[in-house]
Amino acid sequence: MHLDVLDLKNFYYRSALGRVAQKAVRDQVVRLWPEAKGQTVAGFGFAVPLLRPYLADARRVIGLMPGPQGVMSWPAGMKNVALLCDETHWPLETGSVDKLVLMHGLETCETPATLLEECWRVLGPGGRMIVIVPNRAGLWARRDATPFGFGRPYSLGQLEAQLKAHSFEAERHVAALYALPSHRRFWLKTGPIWESTGRRFAGVLAGGVFMVEASKQMYRPRRSGIPETVRKPLRLLDGIAQPGVEPI
Repeated sequence: MHLDVLDLKNFYYRSALGRVAQKAVRDQVVRLWPEAKGQTVAGFGFAVPLLRPYLADARRVIGLMPGPQGVMSWPAGMKNVALLCDETHWPLETGSVDKLVLMHGLETCETPATLLEECWRVLGPGGRMIVIVPNRAGLWARRDATPFGFGRPYSLGQLEAQLKAHSFEAERHVAALYALPSHRRFWLKTGPIWESTGRRFAGVLAGGVFMVEASKQMYRPRRSGIPETVRKPLRLLDGIAQPGVEPI
């Protein structure tokens, strides 16, 4: 179930907790991808808050928002680069994307396998993707007051296994959102301290989200569903004599 784009916009741009969450996750994205000069960068779900650092130098930035969620104009005060699309059929050419970010996309999609196949299709050779999902062991997945409390939370092993099953290789992983998902002033003011502490003691503290960087593998991805045709049907009656009329 996708969240409404207005609810996501209000959380990330109009609430103090949302702005803290946006900065914490975006800082980790920038650590993984410091630049994207001359590249095509796309985001699916509600990933646009994470794409702003690439607007200046990227060849192209695209914000893909699924139909059930809705779309908003982004970035504010600039030429719009956000568009509405089917969650598993994107209006992008095959192999046209260099970097792809998924946030509030995989865990809320009804057909995650088909979504990952579409991600594989649009990424070019050597393309990379960052998938951001709620940590099932974290506090943020247990509260409906934030967007990370909706959809299917993941463990790190589950996410990496799903990526591998669809021809992606997990390269690196980090976590974010170590502070409590609280609107209280104390937790909001100390958010940066919790983030830096959480990164140092990641083996003990559970972050609210997992972020996995994955690379596209160039062998053909496994398709989901039942094939439309059977190339070599079984010939169960081969070798059995056909009935006929005996001569008189």
